[in-house]
Amino acid sequence: QPHFVESGGGLVQSGGSLTLSCAASGFTLDQLAIGWFRQAPGKEREGVACITKIGRTWYGDSVKSRFTIYRNNAANTVYLRMSGLESADTGIYTCAHTGWSTCTAFPETTDFRNWGQGTEVTVSS
Repeated sequence: QPHFVESGGGLVQSGGSLTLSCAASGFTLDQLAIGWFRQAPGKEREGVACITKIGRTWYGDSVKSRFTIYRNNAANTVYLRMSGLESADTGIYTCAHTGWSTCTAFPETTDFRNWGQGTEVTVSS
């Protein structure tokens, strides 16, 4: 069945960098917008970043200037490069796609589907 596989999470120190991968299996994502979301303990899921079919990007306010979302359609993968990590960035990071090519609904989650299992990022102070 079609699914996403997130990877790249781990334990990093404050100020460090980490790049997450979101690989699609069983379908192609080149025509779709892809979003990264995260959920910290005791917090609701929040939108982190979104990238459209043509490469336009959107970011949550708390990660602007620190995170970069990009895609490699040949690899059927979307990435999230994170720099200047803070303790507040700790959480489970999950990717999903829309049913079309834009990030119109972001950061709302309603129109995203095929959520992956997530990869955990822990930032120590």
